[in-house]
Amino acid sequence: MKLKAIDMTMAGLFAALMAVGANITAFLVIGGVPITLTTFFSVLAGLLLGSRLGAISMTVYALVGLVGVPVFSQFTGGLSSLFMPTFGFILSNIFVAYVAGKIVEKNDSKTSFYVAALIGMSLNYVFGTTWMYFAYQLWFGAPEGFSYAVAWLWMAAPLPKDIIFSILAGGLAYRLKGKVIKLEHGRTA
Repeated sequence: MKLKAIDMTMAGLFAALMAVGANITAFLVIGGVPITLTTFFSVLAGLLLGSRLGAISMTVYALVGLVGVPVFSQFTGGLSSLFMPTFGFILSNIFVAYVAGKIVEKNDSKTSFYVAALIGMSLNYVFGTTWMYFAYQLWFGAPEGFSYAVAWLWMAAPLPKDIIFSILAGGLAYRLKGKVIKLEHGRTA
């Protein structure tokens, strides 16, 4: 399926929102984890744009950062980001948008939007935290006493914020679903 101009515009918009969301708290880091709004925007991208376009928008964000534009948290970017312990969260945003979008494409009830948002957030945490654990163990140099449990403990600080913002994303997307362009079908709702 070909991308239309509106598709490319919306993908670019959500890639830009991710850059803002990654740096909205600039340098707030707890443990090894920056506190950002990227989970919110990746979930919202999937819910509003659908699985395909939501994943494309998150891929654009990741690629823009990898070529060196400082769009990742703490205004970082470049290929060296691949080796940062938190790069798994950047990658997981692609899957978060895809899965959240796929869930509401199958069932667009209000409950599905909330469930999709929370499943997307959970996917982000599982993939990102697991990547972070292995990054510290294999190439980044783990702090003394670091374990998989410690990696999850670090994630306790942003978890309440991400639960709240995922629920907000689900509600916002459900309210907007009838008011935004249905990009996958090229018609207005």
